Amino acid sequence: MLLAAVVGSGIMGERLAGGNVAIALLANTLATGAALVALIATFTPVSGAHFNPLVSLVEVLLGHRSASTACLYVLAQVVGAVAGVIAAHVMFDLPWISTSTHVRSGFGQCLSEVVASFGLLIVILQIAKNRPTSVPSAVGCYIAAAYWFTASTSFANPAVTLARSLTNTFSGIRPPDVLPFVASQLIGAFLALVLFRWIETGYEP
Repeated sequence: MLLAAVVGSGIMGERLAGGNVAIALLANTLATGAALVALIATFTPVSGAHFNPLVSLVEVLLGHRSASTACLYVLAQVVGAVAGVIAAHVMFDLPWISTSTHVRSGFGQCLSEVVASFGLLIVILQIAKNRPTSVPSAVGCYIAAAYWFTASTSFANPAVTLARSLTNTFSGIRPPDVLPFVASQLIGAFLALVLFRWIETGYEP
């Protein structure tokens, strides 16, 4: 459902925007942020709403989840993400899979993914600890903002990144750019974990 929202709204936005990329991105942003709020609120009681391998990995490193369970989560995240892309394509009468040609490379793009992932993970960790009922709105709002303040439009999710390489539409990413994005996301998540641990153990208000 998340990838259907991301890719589907990108397709719809581009079709209706008449060539105005800002309007298309705004439509993509609003749909993605709203979908995140709804989906996290829906699935938190079921699975913790893990749509992101970064979250599952950090949970393992914090000792909150076993590595074997996290591996199953990551498998489900990737399969679900690819299925969401296919669903969006089918809804808009496009080929099920179309390899993206959308170039997203360079230092600025990778730094954007470090920043986006760092911000997302620290928001999730801090809000989940201190105001758990606010997680859906906090994550939705953060991603909506990060779409606009990062040059990469804030993928911040390895499963999402991989799946978006399979759509040659507004929200796609060229396959050669996937690995640098994922590496950057992992760096951002690690930095967020370091900050979270420091806040937990070393910060004196």
